[in-house]
Amino acid sequence: MLAKIYQPSPSAMTSGRAKRHWVLEFTGESSGTIDPLTGTKRSTNVRSQLDLKFDTLEAAVAYAKANNIPHQVIQSQSVKRIPRSYADNFAFDRKLPWTH
Repeated sequence: MLAKIYQPSPSAMTSGRAKRHWVLEFTGESSGTIDPLTGTKRSTNVRSQLDLKFDTLEAAVAYAKANNIPHQVIQSQSVKRIPRSYADNFAFDRKLPWTH
């Protein structure tokens, strides 16, 4: 079973740049079966429910190697942010007009 190591993207509701953690997530080979009574998906694979969190990429890779887990590291793309202040919305020399 292959595991992927990645940094989850921050929520769209947050603008903070706090330290993000690395996640080791097991990928499942089968999608599971659908329970006929409730209609939910069920699986006998317990590893598909695990998400291990690490502070650094090196710690996640070291854990995978120590436990003989085949893994794949997925690097996240950095976001280019343009610093702006709230007062820029009401600037006199604004390029686009601001209306209600």
